[in-house]
Amino acid sequence: MSWLFFAFSGPVLWAVSTHFDKYLVERYFKHSDVALLLLFTAFMGALTLPFIVLYEPTVFQLDPGSMALIVLSGVLYMGATLFYLRALQSEEASVVAPFFQTVPLFGYVLAYFVLGETLSTVQMAGGALIIIGALIVSVHFGQNVRIFKLRLVLLMLACGLAAAVSGLIFKAFAIKVAFWTTTFWMFVGEALFGAALLLVGSYRRQLAELLRVNAAALLTINGSNELINLGGGLGNRYALMFAPLSIVQAISSTTTLFVFVFGVALSVAFPRLARETLSFRDLMQKGAAAVLVALGVARNKRSVARMSTG
Repeated sequence: MSWLFFAFSGPVLWAVSTHFDKYLVERYFKHSDVALLLLFTAFMGALTLPFIVLYEPTVFQLDPGSMALIVLSGVLYMGATLFYLRALQSEEASVVAPFFQTVPLFGYVLAYFVLGETLSTVQMAGGALIIIGALIVSVHFGQNVRIFKLRLVLLMLACGLAAAVSGLIFKAFAIKVAFWTTTFWMFVGEALFGAALLLVGSYRRQLAELLRVNAAALLTINGSNELINLGGGLGNRYALMFAPLSIVQAISSTTTLFVFVFGVALSVAFPRLARETLSFRDLMQKGAAAVLVALGVARNKRSVARMSTG
């Protein structure tokens, strides 16, 4: 199966998850700390650990130093998600999403210096088309933005850097060791992050109150969301084994485009759940973005295919 399928499973499923995140934040976490959402992420990762051990019994044969670095990758991933959720709590998804374009930029620099990855002119052009296309989706013409939102910028730059470093560590060990062994220890890092959150008394009290009032709805909706997010994460990380880090992360940045597509579908089918403007100008803008992304993906697919056969 093509690496593109796995690379795109990330942004497609993450776009679905973004709508779930926004619903959960507005419905259940408007007056609670969004860090509580990460407890569900940590719990879902911890649940998968026994199954990974059954499939890959050699996960404990890794040296302690490698284990620690991969665990750090999981902690960084959770940190990046926390920065994103804090930004989402005070801003609209369409305002937060453009900052995900920083991830492939950080990823390119890190992969160049740490992994020695270099991109051909064709790959750089393809990556640029993907990022530009994703940015176009996020531009709101006719709006005069006068306020520089320093908090939002700092949160999302920290999110982008943490996500890029996490992806870098994962790719380095997934190729060197094994995909499922690396995934196991990354999930251990996520579980440890969740355990650390539970040590905070205020988080425990807020979680107990949320579960007391909305246990069934919260567990059902957030459980579904975590499964979707897990699938996207696994697919995206698997693609890292077959394509350059910055290219996979550039494809991941198309999450913004899919957020809009699913937002339009929800606006038409379930207007109470999402509201997207459906003007001719907006549709043309998003259509142009989709064309640029498709061109960028096509260029990179041919380039990576030549690298694999060369």
